[in-house]
Amino acid sequence: MTQFIARRLLLFLPVLFGITFVTFALARLLPGEPCFATLGEKATLAQCAAFNEREGLNDPIMVQFGRYLNDIAHGNFGTSLKDSRPVTEIILERLPMTLEVTLGAMLFSTIFGILLGILSATRRNSAVDVVTMMGANVGVSMPVFWLGLTLAYFFALTLKGTPFWIPPSGRLSSGMSLLSLNEFYQLSEMTGLRAAIVTFASNTVTFNALITGRWDVLRDALWHLILPCVAVGTIPLSIIARMTRSSLLEVLGLEYVRTARAKGLTGRQVIFKHAFRNAIIPIITVVGLSFGSLMSGAVLTETVFALPGVGTQLVGAILSRDYAVVQAFTVIIAFIFVFANLLVDLSYAFLDPRIRLQ
Repeated sequence: MTQFIARRLLLFLPVLFGITFVTFALARLLPGEPCFATLGEKATLAQCAAFNEREGLNDPIMVQFGRYLNDIAHGNFGTSLKDSRPVTEIILERLPMTLEVTLGAMLFSTIFGILLGILSATRRNSAVDVVTMMGANVGVSMPVFWLGLTLAYFFALTLKGTPFWIPPSGRLSSGMSLLSLNEFYQLSEMTGLRAAIVTFASNTVTFNALITGRWDVLRDALWHLILPCVAVGTIPLSIIARMTRSSLLEVLGLEYVRTARAKGLTGRQVIFKHAFRNAIIPIITVVGLSFGSLMSGAVLTETVFALPGVGTQLVGAILSRDYAVVQAFTVIIAFIFVFANLLVDLSYAFLDPRIRLQ
């Protein structure tokens, strides 16, 4: 197991290096000058020349890339050209929001996708099966931003004044506030990784409310997450439901399942104790691959629902040619996606004893 993890981590290094280099190069090859986005349209050529020299933008790309890799190795993602703030601070502020939406959407799509897939497979060719698969085809065809706007219009405007009203934007309702974890852990006396972890935890609204016992804030935060998570998770839900149905139907036709039924086991025992356990590997693979699409979908959804996450920050950084922010978020998202795939690979051996990680 240890050798397998070590080999996979070594294989991931070239992938992360390639993603970092391509992002770094494309950000500088795209037309546009970061000095105008930072200093304004009225900036003179002399001011731009001084700005580029001060930020090291006149150096060859490979020299800039080598300097950037050295900074990353020391835990420094640079300074934002637009905000003049360390990019690490921006990451610790924005990434928790995106992860909350992504994990919420992952939980929603996995639970309901598997349940709908099992329901469809156990009632093959019935009205339930046809309706479920039609719904899955429709769900996988809807763009995330369109679905987000539709959900916001329906639940926030059409159902306004009813018990089914759901807030269309924002992270917390007006008047709601979080207790700062910095006061509990005395962040001012911390440095390095420990301070970063505490800051990240304090900016994660649900975790902050949970650990500080603010149940009203936790309930409100989860209420605000419903529409974004549904919008992001609908496409993965549809894919997981179709994969669950296909994988389960293949297993239900095998001899050991017919033997289990002949022994007098109930339908629930046959499905969950025998069939589903052997059909779960393809499902887990799809869930792991869907995680990357959820991260990218969350970027669009944050713009629709006005959430202070990676999406809104990244859009602004791209428009203003804020290289450091674009590169940092791209590397972080790529690392999360690669790490999620590693966890999926490791889960195979635990879910199916026949698989050995040699």
